[in-house]
Amino acid sequence: MESNKINYVELPARDLALNKAFFSQVFDWSFKDYGPEYAAFENAGLDGGFFQADFCSRPQSGAALVILFSDDLEGALNRVTSAGGTIEQEIFEFPGGRRFHFLDPCGNEWAVWGELS
Repeated sequence: MESNKINYVELPARDLALNKAFFSQVFDWSFKDYGPEYAAFENAGLDGGFFQADFCSRPQSGAALVILFSDDLEGALNRVTSAGGTIEQEIFEFPGGRRFHFLDPCGNEWAVWGELS
């Protein structure tokens, strides 16, 4: 393991089962439960976990924005909405790519970006 590098990220989830189902379906993540109030995620690019909480993570309240990469941005957006996510910001261009923002079923804000076509 490399020192001084981001190694793990933790995010709140009002409903662990709901978020596990969402991220498994949309992004093919896998999970390992550590008791009834914590689930670690794997196969996500960076390991991390969801902890049971009655709040959510949003940049507007000072939280970091976790950004995923997809080589099929429209497909990712369709999977997010089909699985119950809410589009917070439709696909837009920025220097070097395109992205959209969404809320997971527990209200956490995420973004997905892709390269310009």
